[in-house]
Amino acid sequence: MIKFIQETTEYLQEKGFDKPEVGIILGTGLGQLVNEIENPIEVSYNHIPNFPTATVEFHKGKLIYGIIQGKKVVVMQGRFHLYEGYSLQDVTFPVRIMKALGIHTLLVSNASGAINLGFKKGELMLIDDHINLQGGSPLAFKGVEDLGERFVDMSAPYSEHLNHKLQSIAKKEGIQLHKGVYASVVGPQLETRAEYRYLKIIGAEAVGMSTVPEVIVANHLGLNVAAVSVLTDECDPDNLKPVNIGEIIAMANQAEPSMITLFKQLIATL
Repeated sequence: MIKFIQETTEYLQEKGFDKPEVGIILGTGLGQLVNEIENPIEVSYNHIPNFPTATVEFHKGKLIYGIIQGKKVVVMQGRFHLYEGYSLQDVTFPVRIMKALGIHTLLVSNASGAINLGFKKGELMLIDDHINLQGGSPLAFKGVEDLGERFVDMSAPYSEHLNHKLQSIAKKEGIQLHKGVYASVVGPQLETRAEYRYLKIIGAEAVGMSTVPEVIVANHLGLNVAAVSVLTDECDPDNLKPVNIGEIIAMANQAEPSMITLFKQLIATL
């Protein structure tokens, strides 16, 4: 993996990816932040050596370098998931590349379902903690100790300092920003009524199919991490309606401007 990281990093540096400070991962239906990037350099995933390729139709599949709020950023427009058939090492490889390029902070977004019925679709949730239900770890491979400490502390995987800043920005801007626990499942099927009840019992307040592997690796690499979920549906097991992926994407698009405001103003303070 060290050889792959070196090859990929050198390729992107030759393309002009020069010492980014902040990495950003954009989730399902959340690609519009790229319009805020000044002087963008775009590279399709399928042109990047050793990179996976996004296979989900609403994930664009581009790595974009540029400037947001005066800071050098590298943005993943589209991420990878276990449900696409990738390994946890594949899913998290881009985080290792962003760190090798120079980032010190990782901002993550996703679309998720609200388990806490006090949260409504179209609102945002700041991830304070998570539950890994993906059945594995992106650190469980031979040689991981060559890339960082094997036994990574996860007592505070999300930066309290960054979370406090995001809450302050949300309050100032009048954005409803809940705080809660995100559970990550494999997917791609949605949950049953019994599974939603189970998730609530174990302490989850939102559920999705991403984010946790990237955050584990970010902690392995010593990055500062903050993550925001856009709540696209309400997971009430007693009144569960058939899922409509089109509606979920539309809800993500509707809530996205608030997330962009949070990320832009946070980046300005870094």
